[in-house]
Amino acid sequence: MSLTITFSGILFDMDGVLISSTGADERCWLRWAKHHHMEGTFSLQSTHGRRALDTLRAIRPDLDPVIEQRRLEDYDAEDHSGLIILPGVETLLAALPADRWTIVTSATVRLLEGRLSYAKLPMPAVLVSADKVANGKPHPEPYLTGAKLLGLAPADCLVIEDSPAGVASGKAAGCRVLAVLSSHPQSELTGADWFVASLEQVTAVPQPDGMLSIHLDT
Repeated sequence: MSLTITFSGILFDMDGVLISSTGADERCWLRWAKHHHMEGTFSLQSTHGRRALDTLRAIRPDLDPVIEQRRLEDYDAEDHSGLIILPGVETLLAALPADRWTIVTSATVRLLEGRLSYAKLPMPAVLVSADKVANGKPHPEPYLTGAKLLGLAPADCLVIEDSPAGVASGKAAGCRVLAVLSSHPQSELTGADWFVASLEQVTAVPQPDGMLSIHLDT
C-alpha cells in the first residue's frame, strides 16, 4: 500500500534509523559493566533509546554520571566495528533541503560527530544531542527542541524513530511519528502513526511551496 503525507520538516533519530551501531553500543556497555563487575545483573535492553546519562543515573546512582559517560565515549571512540548506514538513508537525505531536516539523538555530540564522520553521512546544519537538552527521551523536550531549531511547529514535523522511548518522545512533543522496524517489533512501538521496515520504503519530494511530499510504500 502506498501513502503520501506532507510535512514541513523531518526529525531523524540516529541509531537504528540512519545508522546501525547496536553492536558497538552493546560492546561498550558490556565493557563498562565488566569494569564495574556488573556482568551478571546488567541489562542491555535498559539502554535502548535513552541517553547514557539517564541510564547511568538509573542503574548506578552512586557513581558520577559525567565521568561514567566519558568512559563510555572513550570506549566507543575505540570501536566502530560493524557500524553501517541503513538501507535507503543516503537517498532520502540527498533529497532533503538542508534546512528541512535535523537529527535528534540520545547520543552525545561527541558520539554523533564520530559516527556520522565514520559513516560519511552529512552533518545537519542544526542538531539535538543528549548534551543539548535537560530531559532525554521519552520526555518531549528533544523533539520540541528539534522543531524549534528548524523554525517549525511540532505538528508540522515528521519524527522518524525506532525505539519505544523515541516514539513516546515524538508523540509527546505533538509530532507525527514514522516508526522504522529495525530494532523493535511493531507491537513495542505503540503510538507511532505509520510503520516501515526500512527507509528504502520512504521517498521525499520538495515542493515549490517549501513543503515535503513524503511517499511511504507500506
